[in-house]
This record gives sequence, C-alpha cells and structure tokens, in this order.
Amino acid sequence: MTDEKNDDCCECNLTSEILEHLPDNEELEEISDIFKSIADPTRLKILFLLKNGELCVCEIFDALDKSQSTVSHHLHILKKEKIINGRKEGKWIYYKLNNPKILESINEFSKVAK
Repeated sequence: MTDEKNDDCCECNLTSEILEHLPDNEELEEISDIFKSIADPTRLKILFLLKNGELCVCEIFDALDKSQSTVSHHLHILKKEKIINGRKEGKWIYYKLNNPKILESINEFSKVAK
C-alpha cells in the first residue's frame, strides 16, 4: 500500500495503524477454512457430541441418525482442518476434539445468533 493521498478518502491517518494489527493473508485463509468447516449443522453436532470426550464412530452414527457415508464425509472435513482427530482401535475409530476451546468460540457465536 502506498502513502500517496487518495482524494476519495478522508484525511484520517489510521490506515497504517489498523493494518499493523491485521492478520496476514495466510492466517486469514486458515481462519476462513476453520469457519467453513464448522459452518454446517451436522458438523456442529459432531463437535458438541465430542465435548465430553472421545466417542467411537458408531456412537456418532447413532447420535446423528445419518448414513455412515454422510457422517464419514463430515468427519473427514473436521479432521482435514485438524479440529478433531481419530485413532483406530481394532475395527473402530475413536474421535475427539483436538482443542476443546473451539466449543468456547462456538458458544460465543451462538450468543450473537440469539
């Protein structure tokens, strides 16, 4: 960004101060990807199901009353963004939240929706 005066802009000189605190494009992209990955009611339900700890994939299927392929698709999206992780034990996969603070953030956003 140049320091040239823009005749279509006010005389305030806050732009450089504001830009100092703006996350870089890579960080903004990462944040955007997280928002996209949780912007689905089914994925939000999965996160709330996992808030008390690890669950077997079969428990998640039952709780959501959705097909295995649908739930697997949503789990894949959450895993890709490292919001959840899974560990295999025998023929089952157990999922848990990578960072429980994500639910704190979701709860804060739900206050805005009310």
